[in-house]
Amino acid sequence: MITPETSFFAPPCAIGPDGNQPVVPIRDYAIVGDCHGVGLVSRYGSIDWCTLTRFDEAPVCWHLLDATLGGYFEIRPTKSAHATRRYLQDTNVLQTTFSTDRGCIDLTDFMPIRAAAGGVCPEAAALQTEVRLVRIVEVTQGEVELRIQFEPGASGLFPAVDGSNALNREAILSSDCGLSGTWVNATLRLGAGDRCSFALAAQPVDPWSVANAGQLLHATLTYWQEWVGRCRYDGPYHAAVHRSALLLKLLTYEPTGAIVASPTTSLPEEIGGTRNWDYRFCWLRDSRLVLTALATLGYREDASRFCDFQRLRCSSAPPELQILTGIDGSAALTEKTLDHVSGYCGSRPVRIGNAASTQRQADIYGEVLDWLAVLRELTGRWDSVQQELVHRIANHVAAHWREPDQGLWETRCEPRHHIHSKLMSWVALDRALRLAGENSHWRHERDTILATILARGTHPRGHHLVHAFGFDVTDASLLLAPTLGIPLDRALVSRTVAAVRAELACGDYVRRYRADDGLPGTEGAFLMCSFWLVDALLFSGEAEQARLLFERLLERGNDVGLYAEEIDPETGDFLGNFPQAYTHLALVNSAVNLSLYARGGNDALQGTLAQRLRRAMAGRPSASGCPVDDAYTGQR
Repeated sequence: MITPETSFFAPPCAIGPDGNQPVVPIRDYAIVGDCHGVGLVSRYGSIDWCTLTRFDEAPVCWHLLDATLGGYFEIRPTKSAHATRRYLQDTNVLQTTFSTDRGCIDLTDFMPIRAAAGGVCPEAAALQTEVRLVRIVEVTQGEVELRIQFEPGASGLFPAVDGSNALNREAILSSDCGLSGTWVNATLRLGAGDRCSFALAAQPVDPWSVANAGQLLHATLTYWQEWVGRCRYDGPYHAAVHRSALLLKLLTYEPTGAIVASPTTSLPEEIGGTRNWDYRFCWLRDSRLVLTALATLGYREDASRFCDFQRLRCSSAPPELQILTGIDGSAALTEKTLDHVSGYCGSRPVRIGNAASTQRQADIYGEVLDWLAVLRELTGRWDSVQQELVHRIANHVAAHWREPDQGLWETRCEPRHHIHSKLMSWVALDRALRLAGENSHWRHERDTILATILARGTHPRGHHLVHAFGFDVTDASLLLAPTLGIPLDRALVSRTVAAVRAELACGDYVRRYRADDGLPGTEGAFLMCSFWLVDALLFSGEAEQARLLFERLLERGNDVGLYAEEIDPETGDFLGNFPQAYTHLALVNSAVNLSLYARGGNDALQGTLAQRLRRAMAGRPSASGCPVDDAYTGQR
């Protein structure tokens, strides 16, 4: 079992003398970013995925998805080396240490934060608007010969989501050691104390120096340290919570406040399989968890900007909400396949865009109104626009909850009557009653939804909730049921949690479902579902089991504390897009719930998400600070 002070370090990895490795495992990547673009850095010193100005643009490097066409930016010793890495001082600045038989180097990677101009010289401040990615090499011992290779991906072969190519943004490498241009392949011998640095930008950076790099590094470290220093979480798992918070901030598109589900596309859910999706967008479903996580951790300004982005989308949308949009709010996310791209480990097709944007997913309305309830709890403000939005959504749910949908899991088969969607429809009407006041029609439909779930959505013999009407299998989304403030019988909830574990759990991991979803192949276990299981156990009164499971899950991240979407239960290999915001959101949510329970016991967990948020933020985790109201007890 790990301790609360866990550091996320794994044993060193070896690099062969010829520099060749098999395909880099997904868990061997780390991320740097500047709230516009990202770089995925392998533990071998290669940046294999890089977008410089927008998460969804044409990438500069996409070796991650095609070793021949994709291009990369590699800095590594020419001799056999051991590599270890860490994030510096609770930031998003990555440092990899390579040790050879002749010397050691530190490779520091970061993307300068343009908002972090304080304390830097005017020259460096000007560079913050120009330089997108910086790599600093310092020899700390002996002598090391380095291989420097910058080979951008083939221009025009990996377009942006909107169809533009932008010639891969014309990325140009600048350095202070004579290695510059649009393509570099060289070796460099350095001795103890030597330093050199490299910058990627749209234009040559002249002059560029180690001093410039140091100024930008200092400003970037200061920015991230000051940001994470505002975190209010005071529980025992602050290392994991801080890393998750830093990732969520890094995945925030600064111009709009949107948070992408992941910065990558088409990392496979099965090696060699076809379940490869583009996650570089903002899901409306994430709003509730993002707002709650950021607000609970003390980031009101970040939460407010995200809310503004989502509220604008909802207020101007038709009753049938679009579940995901581009990071600038764009609705056109046409899904396309790039048939000329070989894919990660040959996993095809590689996709850009996402057809799920046109699906009907009925749970989204409950997510939005629960989010609005949290927002009002957070700000205390309410206006006519929000009131009108509540009426519009509640009337839509009351009229359409009986219809089937694609559900939370975005299945690509015939629509079904998913129980999770019905539960969230109940949540939508319940929160509407709380937000907008009494409405006999909404109340009647809310109560009818629950009666229908109990009549048609339970297993005839096991007496637990099932995946959908007419099915006898379970679904991991049912683990959320005890957290929603729905007046479900506790025995029904306990049987449901037990049935999900029996059917879908693989040790500490949980698969989404076993029902046919209209797609070929298989997938791994969803890591966020394991954190949902933590919450379900906690809310069901099994606090010690929940705590132990949570602590074991903290050991399952990679060496720098990052998680992918999925994991192979047998091998521990990461699968799916990486890193995954939803997994880290679930981690934060579980950590906060465990802290609430530690302070106030079971009473602290009761009621709605908005009520738990009030307890968490007020430091009054017990129900005395915010009584369990009659919606939870079924008496409203």
